Amino acid sequence: MQLVINYVRDLSKWLVSGWNRFWFTPEDPATLCVIRILAGGMLFYTHLVWSKNLEQFFLPSGWISAEAALEMQGDNWPLSYFWLIQSPAALWTVHIIALAAMLCLTLGLFTRTAAVLSWIAAVSYVNRVPIAQFGLDQLNTMLALYLMIGPSGACYSLDRWLQTRRARQQGIQPPQVEPSVSANIAIRLMQFHMCVIYFAAGLGKVQGETWWRGDAMWGALANLEYQSLDMTWLAAWPLVLSLLTHATVFWEMTFCVFVWVPRLRPLVLAAAVPVHLGIAFFMGMITFGLVMLFGCASFVSPRIVRMLLDHSPAEQGRGGAESPARATAQTRPLSRRPVAASRAAKRS
Repeated sequence: MQLVINYVRDLSKWLVSGWNRFWFTPEDPATLCVIRILAGGMLFYTHLVWSKNLEQFFLPSGWISAEAALEMQGDNWPLSYFWLIQSPAALWTVHIIALAAMLCLTLGLFTRTAAVLSWIAAVSYVNRVPIAQFGLDQLNTMLALYLMIGPSGACYSLDRWLQTRRARQQGIQPPQVEPSVSANIAIRLMQFHMCVIYFAAGLGKVQGETWWRGDAMWGALANLEYQSLDMTWLAAWPLVLSLLTHATVFWEMTFCVFVWVPRLRPLVLAAAVPVHLGIAFFMGMITFGLVMLFGCASFVSPRIVRMLLDHSPAEQGRGGAESPARATAQTRPLSRRPVAASRAAKRS
């Protein structure tokens, strides 16, 4: 009985320790900041496109009335400031403010405030015209939500540049970009959300007969409504189409497992590139294909980001600064020399 109690106690400690390590270990915000640039740019572009028919979509007298939009969503008044807007002047004012916030988010200027305003704006657009909502909009709002949580402007931003500039003007060393728990939480939430998205997508596919038969990929490539590049020549290669179909389902359903295995993660993420670039350029959904890759970027280690953008050695940490362990290892022999010299003097 005591063995069982000890096992349960050890297992509980192991689970709690693993949970805390997974969620609450301070992390370099480099990856989060790169995602801020990518997702912020996508938010700005996709909402700039609304300018073409802004009044037709968002005014009460537009193509989709407020009553119809509310009825589609169960009349529960989902978050959107467009319910309060009645005039074209007010509409254009809030539209320009939203675009300015998204541009500031992309550039990393007043990042925390810009992230909150960008998320509120993105959700407001989606809820006002639910009939025009697509997967792109859902990914936009998801990434914007998690960018509010962590210090997404800590580096690669105008905020960081201004902070460094002020420090140098004062004649002091600019503060290092420190790892933070909130950066880790934001990235973990993105990662977990991407796993849910892929598993749900794969689960939905296996409920369709064409994915079991192996001709679903052909149906997608031959669909003239989405076709941007003619891939009908693949009709002469049915085995290739069948392999692509089954490989897609297998990859989506196992993504949430294999992506957590360090040795398999590069392969899993590498597979995402042809999948989503194929959606982007063969099916004409460029923005959706790219934003899915932005979500996958959450699995890229900050060390790799620093190595690529800051040209920092892979073993360095703390925002490109030398890691504490490495610094300690280098300074330890130096700290022992005075002690060794004094002992030698005493012996003599």
